Amino acid sequence: MSLLSDHDDLPLWRLMLDPRGRIARKAWWLWGVAVPLGVGLLLHALLGIARVRAETSEHIVNLLLLWPTLAVSAKRWHDRDHSGWWLLTVLVPIVGWLWALWCNGVLKGTPGPNRFGADPVRK
Repeated sequence: MSLLSDHDDLPLWRLMLDPRGRIARKAWWLWGVAVPLGVGLLLHALLGIARVRAETSEHIVNLLLLWPTLAVSAKRWHDRDHSGWWLLTVLVPIVGWLWALWCNGVLKGTPGPNRFGADPVRK
């Protein structure tokens, strides 16, 4: 069993950098939440060892993780048959984050193919 599970045919660079297509909840929790958190912690630790100021370190980590996190989240919105522009819901304080977490992490995607591609669970 690979870490990509339902996405064995999808190269890692495409999963992390291309906002097109669909991914399942499991892949979103792994590649959209767990991996960015782990990489962020690792980068903060390494930049701390390199004696980079905390504020500068924060900016560097945020910039490095921004696009991959957006790309993975857009795919998850697509699985729910919503435009990637729904990413902007996180700009609403507290409620937006909770809504995005609920929609992407808890609710199932559209069964069968939709306008964004084939069902990632039933390929």
